[in-house]
Amino acid sequence: MEEKLFENWEQLENSIRICKDCKLCQNRNKVVIGEGNKNAKIMFIGEGPGADEDIQGRPFVGRAGKLMDQAFKGIGIKREEVYIANVVKCRPPGNRNPEIDEMNACKKFLKSQIKLVNPEIIILLGSVATKEILGEEYSITKIRGTIIEKDGRIYLPTFHPAALLRDEDKKILFWKDLTKIPK
Repeated sequence: MEEKLFENWEQLENSIRICKDCKLCQNRNKVVIGEGNKNAKIMFIGEGPGADEDIQGRPFVGRAGKLMDQAFKGIGIKREEVYIANVVKCRPPGNRNPEIDEMNACKKFLKSQIKLVNPEIIILLGSVATKEILGEEYSITKIRGTIIEKDGRIYLPTFHPAALLRDEDKKILFWKDLTKIPK
């Protein structure tokens, strides 16, 4: 049975704010709904909020977010022009990867965000987002930087900005991937 998606932003955002569908709600400070242009041509999807995001209630505001902001500037995109979301809306403890049940609990929210924004291209940041959107068979190390067309939409998987903080060599590849975004 196909899951019913939200028809408007107000309904969606209110449902995310009060969600208690998985254990991540127990320790959250703030839900991180997503932000940006709700009619964006480009959408970025990460895995989940980190500590800074949990405190501020905004996606990609920590160290990884600062790297993303630099990348946006470098390729001539303003943060306000894109929409940024995560697979899960609450911070997994210790920044661990979200678990299957947690991603499943948030799936209706993310699918609704994609439906409402209706972007032309979705940038998948990291393995978790790539597997959640494209499927388990997709390995970020094998398909990163490859433009994939699926279900009438364009996807571009690349490294998660947090991975760049751990491995400087990935910054060049991340940069190359982002330059593939059509203007």
